[in-house]
Amino acid sequence: MPTTSASIELTTAVPEDFEELLALRVEAMRESLQRIGRFDPVRARERFRAGFSAAYTRHIECAGQRVGFVVVKPHADCLLLDHLYIHPDVQGQGIGAAVLARVIEEADLNARPVRVGALRESGSNRFYLRNGFVLVEQGEFDNYYLRTGQ
Repeated sequence: MPTTSASIELTTAVPEDFEELLALRVEAMRESLQRIGRFDPVRARERFRAGFSAAYTRHIECAGQRVGFVVVKPHADCLLLDHLYIHPDVQGQGIGAAVLARVIEEADLNARPVRVGALRESGSNRFYLRNGFVLVEQGEFDNYYLRTGQ
């Protein structure tokens, strides 16, 4: 189902959505984490719970189905793209790029850079580089990118 930005809706999450969001995150991250020997559902739950804020979380819906979620948190010096997950069954159809374009548009309107981290072994690194992000830091397991306004 190829998509356009107009066919995607972002709807506000509520605290009770935690389990659904966690399941989607685990499914989206499973392959990358298994590749580096770090897949641990208990750890994934703890990490996601520690930073979960429904106020900054939006479901990504396409054709009436929830296919992912995005979390954008305002920080003093940037917008933090904390999470952007698309279910593996619908990855590669332009949904993530359309959502990222909306995040970038919001950031540009507010003259704010966007910061994001990506697991070093994840294909998302190529995705962020293709979309104008620049690698600014590397951690033990993650790369950190910044995109300044146009």
